[in-house]
Amino acid sequence: MRKAYCIFSAQYLPHMGGVERYTYNLAKKLIELGNTVTVVTSNLQNLPEYERMNDISIYRLPAFNLLDGRYPVLKCNGDFKKLHHRLKQEKFDFVIVNTRFYIHSVYGQWFAKTCNIQVITIDHGSSHLTVGNPIFDALGGAYEHVITKIGQMFCKDYYGVSKACIDWLKHFHIKAKGILYNSVDVETIEEILKKNEKKYRAAYGIDENALVITFTGRLLPEKGVPQLISAFEKIQERYENTYLFLAGDGPLEEFASAHKSTHLIPLGRQSFEKVLVLLSETDIFCLPSFSEGFSTSILEAIVCRCYVVTTERGGARETFPTDEYGTVIPDNDVGILTKALANAMNSPAKREKAVKLSYSRLKDNFTWDIVAERVNKLL
Repeated sequence: MRKAYCIFSAQYLPHMGGVERYTYNLAKKLIELGNTVTVVTSNLQNLPEYERMNDISIYRLPAFNLLDGRYPVLKCNGDFKKLHHRLKQEKFDFVIVNTRFYIHSVYGQWFAKTCNIQVITIDHGSSHLTVGNPIFDALGGAYEHVITKIGQMFCKDYYGVSKACIDWLKHFHIKAKGILYNSVDVETIEEILKKNEKKYRAAYGIDENALVITFTGRLLPEKGVPQLISAFEKIQERYENTYLFLAGDGPLEEFASAHKSTHLIPLGRQSFEKVLVLLSETDIFCLPSFSEGFSTSILEAIVCRCYVVTTERGGARETFPTDEYGTVIPDNDVGILTKALANAMNSPAKREKAVKLSYSRLKDNFTWDIVAERVNKLL
């Protein structure tokens, strides 16, 4: 039976991030199952307030661009009222709210409640948001509790993208209904890799015997970028034929550029296809986050046959249940991270076995076909 889904996501493509890709990939798979999907997001880049892309209807609500785009806030002006009226004319069967701590999210929850539409909220976090300032972080934590409580007035059914997200929801006295894992489209990634030639090693004069470590994602403090750079510089002193690529943009771009060398290479923001090509030329993918839900970047790295070193955040232990699948460290202390990377570098046979095991586990658990089918049965 054909269903009409509406997904509220405060940020969406072309803005790149895990939640944005979750929204897009889930929408794409729901459409493949014969449904229609509308995405309601924030207009932060002066894009059309309505358009259709890849069979997805997109409404962009006017918003203030706060914290360098990390926290859009709705503008309740005439344009908003006009789009709100248009949304009310749509006949939605099911509303999905991605993340719970945006004003945009509360609007989506309220919209569903007032229109008598079934609604669920999918949480993507496993800790409070941080901006690297203790005072603002404390205020942000208090605000998150308040806005979550408001959202609960309109939505009772919460899910997480990992078990860690489920556990974190308990912090807000929310008992989640289940897990809707973050996932990847394995077939699409592998098709892209077939069509694109490898180029990064050649472009930077890196021979095939060199060991390449890569980070992809937003260059944010909570992603552990400073710790990774520090750990790599220590490793590079001992292992000369080693390179680190940083693919992404964000507040720490200048910091990364200040550490640039022939072996430490910040690439800036790369297209999805280019990121995959880079990962296909990578030996070790490293994501030393201290705040994570369920990393899309890690899943993409697994499909591209990278060995993974990451911190025990988000869905790390669900992806790598034992050390045979990858390296999961307790935190991103520079000493711990340096030792973990060095151990992985010195264990090629272990890396090869882990790559095969993690790829097989991903295909059995973390694909959009599995998640979309589950969502489709919730209505």
